[in-house]
Amino acid sequence: MMFKQALVEFWNDESGLTAVEYAIAGGLVVGGMIAAFNTLGENATDKIECLGSAVNGNSTDCTAP
Repeated sequence: MMFKQALVEFWNDESGLTAVEYAIAGGLVVGGMIAAFNTLGENATDKIECLGSAVNGNSTDCTAP
């Protein structure tokens, strides 16, 4: 009878669920940050290359998106 009661208590225990939820939310936040930094890095690289080209005498518009 004790085993059945322990099994029912284990089945109804939701304290571990919050840790899983935090892990999933943390993973989504980190994934979003990585995507944002990759996009920011690509845009910054494009602007730096455009400015370097303009310094070398090429007529380019570095303000265009």
